[in-house]
Amino acid sequence: MKKAVSIDGQIVADHEAKISVLDHGLLYGDGLFEGMRVRAGRIFRLDQHLARLELGARYLGLDLPFDGEGQRRIVRDTVRAFGQKEAYVRLLVTRGEGPLGVDPTTCKQPTVICIAAEIGLYSAEQRAQGLSMITSSYRRPNPDVQDAAIKTLNYLGSALAKQEAKRQGADEALLLNQSGRVSEASVANLFAVRGRTLSTPPAIDGCLPGINRAAVLEIARELGFVVSECSLGRRDLLAADEVFLTGSGAGVVGVRSLDGRAIGRGQTGEVTLDLERRHRALAESEGPITVP
Repeated sequence: MKKAVSIDGQIVADHEAKISVLDHGLLYGDGLFEGMRVRAGRIFRLDQHLARLELGARYLGLDLPFDGEGQRRIVRDTVRAFGQKEAYVRLLVTRGEGPLGVDPTTCKQPTVICIAAEIGLYSAEQRAQGLSMITSSYRRPNPDVQDAAIKTLNYLGSALAKQEAKRQGADEALLLNQSGRVSEASVANLFAVRGRTLSTPPAIDGCLPGINRAAVLEIARELGFVVSECSLGRRDLLAADEVFLTGSGAGVVGVRSLDGRAIGRGQTGEVTLDLERRHRALAESEGPITVP
């Protein structure tokens, strides 16, 4: 699969893209990332992604080696090197190379990696039919253990939940928090549609306040939906007319079932399809053209 890679601001051939085995991002998951989407040659809401990265860096006490304009340049240059109008971009900042031992103060310089590549989380058939979802046995930790609003490199809980879903023959996993409330999918935010009301869990229930989540909330308000950020249970999802997921990788994708029980009509609903079209159109129209 074709890709473009930048390390510390320099474009390198993907087969030559290497970091030290002593990088604390590899050894301890000490670092941050942002996943972004390129649509029609435009990087969707780049500034919002970089603002979230900077907030996460302050939270971790990690000094970013590039300022905002330097970060924008790295992302734009990597996307241009990839040269495709549709792409997924992963920007990572690790604590950097240091001696063995968890102490982050021993690392001298963070490592900045940017990757632009193709992505296809779900097939056209899955999108048309909707995803099958199971409730994972893994739970989102409380924010005093790990704050879901900070996109660290530690996604083991998400990986295990996704693995659990695949083993049960499902496409995706639903994660609950420690109180049994709906948090999110393994790597995507979740929405429920009931009539003209669109509901999504609040950040306090353990979900990432996603940038694409916010975009869908904006679109829904413009369409006259009653928008509610409120706690949800599994019952609320099964009672919904439609359920769908949002994310940089996922875009907007419907859910047809939860734990073997149909949601709504058991297929991607009309509201979801309309929001998917409008979300894509928004992404294709925002931001400067990076790949003409």
